Amino acid sequence: MIQNNYFTENDDLQLYYNDLVDWDEIVKAYEGEDFGDAKIYADTENERYAMAPSNVDEALEFYQATLEAVGEISGTEIAARAQQMDWKGLKFADGKVTFPEEMVEVYDIFKDAGLNPYNIKRDYAGLGLPATVNAIYSEVVSRADTAFSMTLGLQNLAKTIVRYGDEEQKETYVTKMASGEYLGAMALTEPNYGSDLRNVQTKAVKQEDGSYRITGAKRFISQGCGLGKYPCVILTLARTADNGARGLSLFIVKSTDVEIGGIEKKMGIHASPTCEVIYDNSPAEIIGEEGYGLTRYTLSMMNDARCAVAALGVGIGSASYYEARKYASEREQFGHTIDQIPAVKRMLDRMERENMAMRLITGEGARSVDLYLHKAMRIEKKVGLAASEREIKKDADIRFWDRLASLFTPLSKFYCSEMGVSLASDAVQIHGGAGYTEEYDVARIYRDSRINTVYEGTTQLQVVAAIGGLVAGMAPKGNFRLYFENELSRFSPSDTLKEQYKMFEEAIDVYKSIEDGQVRDTVAFEVVNIASRLMCGMLYERAAGRVEGAKRDRVLSLAGEYHIDSMAMMHADLYKLKARGQGAGKLAAAV
Repeated sequence: MIQNNYFTENDDLQLYYNDLVDWDEIVKAYEGEDFGDAKIYADTENERYAMAPSNVDEALEFYQATLEAVGEISGTEIAARAQQMDWKGLKFADGKVTFPEEMVEVYDIFKDAGLNPYNIKRDYAGLGLPATVNAIYSEVVSRADTAFSMTLGLQNLAKTIVRYGDEEQKETYVTKMASGEYLGAMALTEPNYGSDLRNVQTKAVKQEDGSYRITGAKRFISQGCGLGKYPCVILTLARTADNGARGLSLFIVKSTDVEIGGIEKKMGIHASPTCEVIYDNSPAEIIGEEGYGLTRYTLSMMNDARCAVAALGVGIGSASYYEARKYASEREQFGHTIDQIPAVKRMLDRMERENMAMRLITGEGARSVDLYLHKAMRIEKKVGLAASEREIKKDADIRFWDRLASLFTPLSKFYCSEMGVSLASDAVQIHGGAGYTEEYDVARIYRDSRINTVYEGTTQLQVVAAIGGLVAGMAPKGNFRLYFENELSRFSPSDTLKEQYKMFEEAIDVYKSIEDGQVRDTVAFEVVNIASRLMCGMLYERAAGRVEGAKRDRVLSLAGEYHIDSMAMMHADLYKLKARGQGAGKLAAAV
């Protein structure tokens, strides 16, 4: 793989970070207008808050230093080992998973650098980074290796304990996850139920002393075995009562208290263990209250999880583009390098503009999380979890951005996971026959890309998650309509973008007019696809309004080509939507 600093030596990412993010908005959303953590440090000198900024410039200094360090380690240490980690893979024997030594080495490098807890608040020794920065962090690491990026990402499940656990749990587990002594895993899926979490059968029984014991099995649990000498905190969904979703609770279980029944042999992410976890009267600690495990605690993780996978898609896209561009600029055929062949150049140009679109929509999903979550958590911290729900509902900004996050995160996960596969496929194609061998990293990148469309909810489930928000959001005073029209008012949208918005409105009207529920479910994909292209096009034009000179010309050039692709796709999707709405038979007869 290309080896350099994956943050500082990526021109598109630098453009995004330096020019396209409203950092004043993001920093103040995370820190609060009063920069409360800096005040805590001034009053107490508690070292956990030593790096808390007292203004926006200090925050950006810290973000820059952190991302530069992550970029350097990712682009040198991980990139240099990624192929060996993939080739060696994992070994399983007698209930134990053995990792490639290279993976343990890289983990220790991150741990010793203090870079693990990027999604954990400073209160419990985290780095204290907003979701917008976390998305860049995840992109950079996943460009080097998707499997390793999952290991780091799962560690940040500690955030759920921070939000819903008691003080003892936070000090016992979260601080150790922040230091890298514990890893994280999320055990929801069971052998017979997949994504149908309402029917989870793993049982938790309360003991006389108030503790719990869990019996059952979970499947497809990433990192459920820990990593070498480092154990894992497994957030486990288990049944405490028989009343469906409301009978499920969330628990902390240590990997040392379960058995690993085996690991999956997968087509990709070979260095990431996907485990069968067996609970045999395993000791467990409940998080929060009984009955809220799925309806509140697990669902609260969804926006973060979708943001993370969207960012992994961006990293896959970056890896695909830069590896393909390098190969094409060096590979000679017919007297010149293949990047001069129009058909290849066309592919590279598409990869470049799609990768930027992926970054823009992922960043907007992260922005929506930043604009509701941290304010909500400050209220929870101030008044307590039980009383906070009422206070949060009173806050119009929290309600607005919370609902948008529940739309934008599945939209970005949908778009970036699917586009990541497409760009990885292009990278293999540009490498030709060499790309189909394991000699080049694009083979691994392609295999690894495929998981993003599956885990944390398949593409099809993201469509289900997004369609309701799109339909309700396009009501006369709906959240998406208000958001979109407000954003359009910030710049002068092109006629093409205005036309796309009308096409989206028409798509919503056609969708709503379909009476047959099964047909509506069938065509939801087209509506969501139109929405995602519209969203990216708008973000492209908004980005152009934030830069000047050569940067503006470049963004507009990318946006113009992107619009051409989008118009063709949106017309096709709208045609399919109308045809299926009428009934394919009637349309065929008319033709």
